[in-house]
Amino acid sequence: MEKFKLDPSSFVPLYQQLKEHIIEKIDKNIWKPGDKIYSENQLYEKFDVSRNTAKKAIEDLVQEGTLYRLQGKGTFVSMPKIEQSLSAFYSFSQVLRKKGLQPHDVVLDVKTIEASHKVAKELKIEKGEKVVTLRRLRYANEEPIILEVSYLPKRIIDNEAKLKLVSQTPLYDILNTYFNVIVNSAKETFEPILIREEEKYYLEVDIGSPALLLERVAYDSEKKPVEFCKSIVRGDRCKFYTELI
Repeated sequence: MEKFKLDPSSFVPLYQQLKEHIIEKIDKNIWKPGDKIYSENQLYEKFDVSRNTAKKAIEDLVQEGTLYRLQGKGTFVSMPKIEQSLSAFYSFSQVLRKKGLQPHDVVLDVKTIEASHKVAKELKIEKGEKVVTLRRLRYANEEPIILEVSYLPKRIIDNEAKLKLVSQTPLYDILNTYFNVIVNSAKETFEPILIREEEKYYLEVDIGSPALLLERVAYDSEKKPVEFCKSIVRGDRCKFYTELI
């Protein structure tokens, strides 16, 4: 029996009160990931609010990734986001394992191309120089999370087939084991983007869904760039944070 009531006299807007109530039910595990929640019609009936108020509360929570919609089926509680600190060098696979999730990669293709201006600039090589590209889809359990392409100078990769081992072994371990390249630092930048047609297909989300474009340059022990990586990260499943001291 729903006992919670909205307070029309509060300075907090009604839609925000409704949002906070939904979030509280999720935090208290009353509504668990995958559970179907009240429809907009049920919300405005239960809490005596306008349709617009109910719609605004749901739309905000969907945009923030707390809820998701399935056309014709309703609104459901999302899985908790995968959080990662930016305060130290990290491995996506290790992050997932620590959270009880099983990582695995699907290799989409490995090929040699000529470096574009952007790639050459990041790897500090000449435009048109040969680079090996490794394109992969990264999963948490059976859910696609990241669409990623790595560019590696051809001079350090003498056997492209070894890169396909990333389906079982982290890329940097492969670089160390087979190519005598030790990655010990990296620089990353992030910017918000929206999912496009190709990314929709791989990441199984709608066009226009929020995402992060992560660009990483990884360096060896001599501070030489050995990888330029571009990742499209699902915004509904991942978030990054830093601690300020």
